[in-house]
Amino acid sequence: MDDHPGAPLLSVCGLSKSYAAPVLLDVDIELHPGEIHALVGANGAGKSTLARIICGLTDADAGSMALNGRPYAPRSKGDAEAAGVQMVMQELNLVETLSVAENLFFNRLPRRFGFVDRPALDRAASAALADVGLGEMDPATPVSRLGVGRQQLIEIAAALARPCRLLILDEPTAALTDPEIAVLFEHMRRLKKEGVGIVYVSHRMDEIRRITDRVTILRDGRVVDTQPTLDLSVDDVVQRMVGGARVEAFDPGEREIGPVALRVEGLCRGDGVRGVSFEVHSGEILGLAGLVGAGRTETLRTVFGADQPESGKVFRGESSDHLRIDGPRDAVRAGIGMIPEDRKQHGLLLPQSVRVNGTLAHLSVATRPKGWIRRMRETRVAKRLVDELNIQTSSVEQPVVELSGGNQQKVVMARWLLRACDVLLFDEPTRGIDVAAKQVVYRLISALAAQGKAVVVVSSELRELMALCDRIAVLSASRLTATFARDEWTEERIMAAAIGGHVHRAGSANAADDVDPGGTRRDD
Repeated sequence: MDDHPGAPLLSVCGLSKSYAAPVLLDVDIELHPGEIHALVGANGAGKSTLARIICGLTDADAGSMALNGRPYAPRSKGDAEAAGVQMVMQELNLVETLSVAENLFFNRLPRRFGFVDRPALDRAASAALADVGLGEMDPATPVSRLGVGRQQLIEIAAALARPCRLLILDEPTAALTDPEIAVLFEHMRRLKKEGVGIVYVSHRMDEIRRITDRVTILRDGRVVDTQPTLDLSVDDVVQRMVGGARVEAFDPGEREIGPVALRVEGLCRGDGVRGVSFEVHSGEILGLAGLVGAGRTETLRTVFGADQPESGKVFRGESSDHLRIDGPRDAVRAGIGMIPEDRKQHGLLLPQSVRVNGTLAHLSVATRPKGWIRRMRETRVAKRLVDELNIQTSSVEQPVVELSGGNQQKVVMARWLLRACDVLLFDEPTRGIDVAAKQVVYRLISALAAQGKAVVVVSSELRELMALCDRIAVLSASRLTATFARDEWTEERIMAAAIGGHVHRAGSANAADDVDPGGTRRDD
């Protein structure tokens, strides 16, 4: 890694910010031209708030900033972008009713004779998409049709297509596959050579060691250390993040696997779900692996009734009568709960309190016979959930919108702790959660399985699935291509299965014919 002598590109001095409680306290940080600077810390440490202040989305309460030696105090994102400061946020910021091209060039659409120049827009959009490995995508595609992973790539492409002196990437790889991450890193190295400064907010220690020059560690809103990346071990970073001992690797322990709790047969919905069949047992954790666009989220949403299937059946237990699920309410009544991938859009009432969001799925625990809510009992229940999941909040009355992304995710999960669901579907449960908080989530999921719940987990982190699950089913090109037991899988076998569906699509009219109802390929 390079040293960066000379004047800093960005100087942050004494920055502070409070909401219901202090979020940033007297933060100092410097970023040099051509430096990739990691910003790490546990959920609630203040990383995203600092990034939002730098890019003009949030005002600081105290402190100052300088850009290239000149005072810098953007009052809006537009001010920051005009100064050459671009940001890719952890929470997606796309307009779903617009096309990919329109989102890429939202505030600078090419015009001809007063009208949008569509051919020029499509050419520019195609070039921007090619830069992030999406050269095959039609720029006219509505963003609403894309999964979270591809939407994340659209955000990155939009930032790379603008003039940039300082780039802030807030958890940019959370929904990306390894090949997509490699493309992003290639562009980061190019920008580094051009003298662009990059702030890289991430929880992934392996990525930080691969790509960054220095690391600044935040804890409880304060800077606790800044060091060259190669001078810090992973243990050093984790200990400074959590202020305690090293977080041990997760041990799932022994669980008793019971009878089939959920069976899915021949589920189909458009191009997203094609003849998917699998089963999960009580006490079992089944992982769904695959590349972005493989159909993992679409499969869970269809099982849960958030999307309606075109064909296929869902059964509970050993029953021969399939469930009629016309919507999520029917799924919940059948004992199926789901933690969605996009907590902001589908999982939370952001302006409402932790108390309201935490008890939303099971209000009967705090209601009187005639339906009136017993506020004191609801508050006690919410406080217990906050303690159990270690949700960092000033009180159960704090609006969820003020919490960090990881703590928002915990609130969504807390909701289902109250509900007597025998089958739980987790879609990217640790997305945006730090290494310490992940252990809490892992223990929670494992404890649910130990109680006899059947758990299905979708994750973009393959090693996470390998640590947590009893079996891993692999989706590729919207079909289930293989299922592996714990003593059968390797990273290589899983990745081969994840790619295999694209090969079979060309050579087989119906790759689902190769899969039995349990989800295991007959030719394995």
